[in-house]
Amino acid sequence: MTAPISNDLRERVVAAVLSGESVRAVAARFEVAASSVVKWSQRHRATGSVHPAKMGGYRKRILVPHRDFIAELLAQNPHLTLHGLKAELASRGIAVSHNTIWEFIRSEGLRFKKNTVRP
Repeated sequence: MTAPISNDLRERVVAAVLSGESVRAVAARFEVAASSVVKWSQRHRATGSVHPAKMGGYRKRILVPHRDFIAELLAQNPHLTLHGLKAELASRGIAVSHNTIWEFIRSEGLRFKKNTVRP
């Protein structure tokens, strides 16, 4: 995905439209798509700004609602492997990958050491 076009250009385009020029004429003059001119004008009318919306976003972790269950499983059976944990979750109808489980355990600070001799 490309980066958003500069706010300076967006402001000049919207100013040209507000001065009475047609959308197609403005698009040709500034060498941008007519659809972009329309969207920037709509954004300016709706919000008073031509700044782009946030790109990307935050994706919620799928295992957060099941944290207590996972912590309890690991407390009861500290030698549980990722495959075993994945099977336990699958038995509850939660289908996730090994990587999802590993990242969740790491991010939540849950211990997942099979060898208790190591510190």
